[in-house]
This record gives sequence, C-alpha cells and structure tokens, in this order.
Amino acid sequence: SSGINAEYGGSHSGKINLFGIESGKLEQSLDTRGKFTMSIAYSPDGHYIACGGIDGIVCIFDLATGKLLHTLEGHAMPIRSLTFSPDSQLLTTCSDDTSIKIYDVQHANLIGTLSGHGSFVFCVDFCPDNTHFATCSSDRKVKVWDAGMRRCVHTFSEHTDQVWGVAYNENGSKLVSVADDKNIIIYECPI
Repeated sequence: SSGINAEYGGSHSGKINLFGIESGKLEQSLDTRGKFTMSIAYSPDGHYIACGGIDGIVCIFDLATGKLLHTLEGHAMPIRSLTFSPDSQLLTTCSDDTSIKIYDVQHANLIGTLSGHGSFVFCVDFCPDNTHFATCSSDRKVKVWDAGMRRCVHTFSEHTDQVWGVAYNENGSKLVSVADDKNIIIYECPI
C-alpha cells in the first residue's frame, strides 16, 4: 500500500477527483482533457493513476505532481477497465473494440495488442504473480493471458451470459467472475 489516505473517482466531465477519506473534501483534480471517464486504476507503487475514457483514450498521471504524463490512443471504442501490473511497470487495458492492450508505463509504448474475445471486453485484472492477467467479456468467456508471451493460456467457458467482472485473490491461486447469468464462479488458476 502506498500510504495515501485518499479516494479517486472519475467523472462525466473528464476530470479525476481526489477526495480525502477522513475529510471528504476535494484535495486534487486531474484534467484528462477528454470525455466521460469509464475506468480508473491506481498503480501499486503509488506513483501513477490511469484512466480510460469513453473515447478510447488512456491518460496516465504522476500523482506527486498531478501532471499528465502520457496520453495513449490505442483503442477505437470505450475503455471498460484497466489495471497496472503488481510491479507498476505495465498497464493493461480492455475495450468495447474487443481488444486488450499492454503498455510500458514509463515510456508509454504499446508492447502488445491481444485478441481472442468475440465481443466487448468488460474487465481486466492482473495476477499477483506479475506474469498473468485475466479478462472477461460479453462473449461469456473468462480468459487467462501470459503478459510476457502475449497470448491466451486458458479459457473458462462456464458462464451462460455476458461476464462483467473478474478478479484474482491476493496470492493469485484463485480467480472469480460474475455474470448476467446470476452466477459467481470461483476458479482454481490453471497456471
């Protein structure tokens, strides 16, 4: 944990607002210069915040200065979810354009575009092992990916309707998903 005692939130105005948890007061506002913010992620090392917009653009901010460091324009449609790797070196995004993108945070380089879902990709979560991440989609699938090899290593097909959320437990031994079929499924990780 970073020791920051604050809560971040996106808005329809394209601003990311920082509120003090104890005070409840606005402490900082970051301007994405964009449209509606759909997703937000805090880097585990406490240095960055990233947000994804309805316009498919990702903004990465330096938290110490509030400065916009990078604007990434890789997606053609809204970014539903994004997550930093546990070491804060990579940022993984997913979008309604059915793709998943992996960026080098420090240099803002796109290091991979992955495909494999048949429809909108709703959520992405990095595994604590710093090597794998999981995605879920309206195609009713949950996929586990190898970030280094940039390929899908396992697909779960248990859901019967679109899958909205996916998350790893704290040590990466289990993965959970939730879908419109009104089921929450816990998986033993195949890796």
